[in-house]
Amino acid sequence: MSAIGYYIFYCVNWVITLLPLPVLYIFSDIFYPFVYYLVGYRRKVVRENLKNSFPEKSDKEIISIEKKFYHHLCDLIIETLKLTHMSNRHLMKRLRLTNPELMEKMYDEGRDIVGILGHHGNWEWLRCLPLYSRLKFVSVYKPIQNKHFEKFMNEMRSKNGIILTPLHYIVREIVDKRKKNIRTLYALISDQTPPGSDIKYWTKFLNQDTPVFIGAEKIASKYDMAVIFFNFQKTGRGLYEVTLELLFNHAAGQPEHLITDTHVKRLEERIRENPEYWLWSHKRWKYKREHFDA
Repeated sequence: MSAIGYYIFYCVNWVITLLPLPVLYIFSDIFYPFVYYLVGYRRKVVRENLKNSFPEKSDKEIISIEKKFYHHLCDLIIETLKLTHMSNRHLMKRLRLTNPELMEKMYDEGRDIVGILGHHGNWEWLRCLPLYSRLKFVSVYKPIQNKHFEKFMNEMRSKNGIILTPLHYIVREIVDKRKKNIRTLYALISDQTPPGSDIKYWTKFLNQDTPVFIGAEKIASKYDMAVIFFNFQKTGRGLYEVTLELLFNHAAGQPEHLITDTHVKRLEERIRENPEYWLWSHKRWKYKREHFDA
């Protein structure tokens, strides 16, 4: 996206997203057949991912999940863009945190938290988290090549005081917040693919050998943080409930890779319960273990 293209997109998005969300969902319904049937956006990737993840399912079941995923994907795009004009009050009505008291308990105990989430549900709407807690929030993200679009997304994500930091700067953030005695939740998306040169650990995920980041485990263990999992439930169109699940109260001293295996397994359980809400278009298995073990 060039600079001119970005500013055209920004202006068009700014105007269109003034419309109410129910109206914007009409655009999503119109958008769906173009994305799925006409353009076929990453359909080969999605189909392969689904078949490899659910070998026990029939072709009919796979296609059913596939179509539901594309409907959700179109809604997800609309819901993310709507953040341009979405008030906190409106956002909190649509994304309900069921047990914010868990974060407050950690705050009162002087604890820091590693929060694990996946590309399941609508992770972008977690922008409202600071409205539920006295904790400071740091969101760890993977920089993207298009700096114009990255700037657009980061401006939306950082509202309500969320600090955005690339993974390689996370230790600096932790040291800074600890020096200032600021209790913090560090949110990391666990299902991204590490660069080939950074692959240190493989595990089973959705029936496949999968390389995973172990940064969350290393950070939590080194600084003895609590580890929580964000359990997304989609209760209706544009309606989500998030429950915080305490995976580890104290990460220090846990066996190597236990924390990683635990949060990967928990995400897989959620995906198997509602597979249509995970980001199947992501090239999650582009690396093969046999090429690294050779």
